[in-house]
Amino acid sequence: MKNKEHRFRSRWGIILASVGSAVGMANVWGFPNKLGSNGGGAFLLIYLFFIFVFSYVGLPAEFAIGRRAKTGTLGSYENAWKSRKEQAGKAGGLLGWLPLAGSMCIAIGYAVIVSYILKALFDSLSGTLMSVNMGVWFESFALTTYSVVPFHIIVVVGTLLTLLLGAKSIERTNKIMMPAFFIIFIILAIRVALLPNVLEGYRFLLIPRWEVLKDPMVWIWAMGQAFFSLSITGSGMIVYGAYLDENEDVVSIARHTAVFDTIAALVASLVIIPACFSYGVDVGAGPGLLFVTLPTILQDVPFGQYFAVILYVAMIFAGISSLQNMFEAVAESLLHRFPKLGRKVVLGILCLICLGVGVNMEAIFQWGPWMDLVSIYIIPIGATLGSISWFWIMRKEDLMAEINKGRSVPRGDGWYRTGRYVYVPFAVLLCCVALFMKVAF
Repeated sequence: MKNKEHRFRSRWGIILASVGSAVGMANVWGFPNKLGSNGGGAFLLIYLFFIFVFSYVGLPAEFAIGRRAKTGTLGSYENAWKSRKEQAGKAGGLLGWLPLAGSMCIAIGYAVIVSYILKALFDSLSGTLMSVNMGVWFESFALTTYSVVPFHIIVVVGTLLTLLLGAKSIERTNKIMMPAFFIIFIILAIRVALLPNVLEGYRFLLIPRWEVLKDPMVWIWAMGQAFFSLSITGSGMIVYGAYLDENEDVVSIARHTAVFDTIAALVASLVIIPACFSYGVDVGAGPGLLFVTLPTILQDVPFGQYFAVILYVAMIFAGISSLQNMFEAVAESLLHRFPKLGRKVVLGILCLICLGVGVNMEAIFQWGPWMDLVSIYIIPIGATLGSISWFWIMRKEDLMAEINKGRSVPRGDGWYRTGRYVYVPFAVLLCCVALFMKVAF
């Protein structure tokens, strides 16, 4: 049993921490970018379908698995496999290293992106961002290794410091960061609505072009985006489940997490998509969307500097809250496996690894392929291993008993069958398509 320092203390603290993990680059940058590149409103409908399915079975299952084992990835896989057969526990523990390594890989690349955002915030505060050619500004560090080292150190060390007290400090920081994030993006969405010629952007976002549904790759991209957005990686949300009270309803927490995560994605799209249409720029511009397109637009609007500052403050909050989950997933598992090391030593090791590897990929041509590798291959593989472990290896009775703790209306066979025959095949399909794309291209 986790002591009180390593458990969430309130229901809203749990939800905001989970939302903080889910809300990040996948919402603010990734979702508008994918939506803009894959047909707008039609992509949105497919994405919402997958969010519903995954938050109905996949997300609560990861919360439940972590709470049952009362530890992170390694112990949870071992516990799940052991429920089927005692000797299988060791195999499950070994299997857990792969999604855990995925969490660390995501954190390494993600920290570089957040470092870019911190530099953008610094230059917004100084006013530099309002008086430069954004393309030249972005290339000045995006095409150069060791280009944002001071910002990189601040991001990694600062995030790890928020983990010193475990669940307690994660909960406290997200109670500040997440409400601030939503308030800031609502302000930005209102400001964008006042720009000229934004109606076409709203139409693109909200009115489906039904012919897009015929493209199977749009469905695959939407499925992958839903996995990434909800942090269903076979690792990340397990650790937050380990910090839940026995009486918490994991199904309800998963539903609230999905609702707020989806609201964040939609609000971000209501900022980015109409702004791009207003200024006639590409809505699928990738990294340039956040670091070139939006700042260029802000240079042209009244009080643009202030809006740039609050934009990048919100992005920092989104990035740090997601990084917390990635690092904590690895830290908790290592502490479970090597308890004598202590939290400070483990966090120090993670700091050295992240900085040691990360500073060598600070140029976009390094971290771009790294993050593509993570999002297209590692996340689907982790989600697939997790889904098979929970719904095909673990005993049904053990999973259902954990899912139904704290529920007034228990989930039944319908929920389990949805997990086994809908959620798992989706995860396997995404994994197979990702591997096929790797071989074909």
